[in-house]
Amino acid sequence: MTVDYSNYQRLKFDWPDAGILRVTMENPGRLNSADRIMHGELCRVWRDIDADQNVRAVIIRGAGEAFSSGGDLDLVKEMTEDFHTLTRVWKEARDLVYNIINCSKPIVSAMQGPAVGAGLVAGLLADISIASRTARIIDGHTRLGVAAGDHAAIVWPLLCGMAKAKYYLLLCDAVSGEEAERIGLISLVTEDHELHEKSLEVARRLAAGSATAIRWTKYSLNNWLRMAGPTFDTSLALEFMGFTGPDAREGLQSLREKRRPSFTDICPL
Repeated sequence: MTVDYSNYQRLKFDWPDAGILRVTMENPGRLNSADRIMHGELCRVWRDIDADQNVRAVIIRGAGEAFSSGGDLDLVKEMTEDFHTLTRVWKEARDLVYNIINCSKPIVSAMQGPAVGAGLVAGLLADISIASRTARIIDGHTRLGVAAGDHAAIVWPLLCGMAKAKYYLLLCDAVSGEEAERIGLISLVTEDHELHEKSLEVARRLAAGSATAIRWTKYSLNNWLRMAGPTFDTSLALEFMGFTGPDAREGLQSLREKRRPSFTDICPL
């Protein structure tokens, strides 16, 4: 069974080698930010890939010098104002995480430049995550005034430990590719110019291996993530509840105006 990928707009596809599908996030002029179209496509593409019998390994990367700069601010604004948009994006965000976890094909990410938001979900949930030395991995949720949902609660503590996870998720500090490898957040770091060749080398090795052995090993290991499902579901619900409050509106406005946010000091917890 071959899947037709021609209906995708923000995701581009090519086959750099037999059995290897390379997915490139592309949003020109916006550092591959996840707008309404890309967010939906990132959600559903993993089910298409899972069904594609020609795929033995996948590479996910960004076009140009960026992986993905995070959520499109126009989409974020719409989420703070429209309940239908909010609930649609919540479902996409939930399905994005679980679709990646449940995709049977091994996934390799190649991160460079900014790696934020929905793109980062795929970057860090990939089975083998590779980043260039100067990549900037950022979970920007608390800077925006919402809880760190998306993927963070399900995978950061498992990858780099609770202490480091809390430090970076609460403060929204950027993690370089070099530091990300040191703390165990990613699988491998490379020099900037070696990133894409290294990701292809790893994908070739995966594609040449035993499909049953590799996919069943992935399935077994991902039970660690499935067990964290209730934690993820809670974080995502709290994140999206935050989009209805004043802090998200202030966070969005401060990002547009390139200033420090002035959040409220009111919280029921």
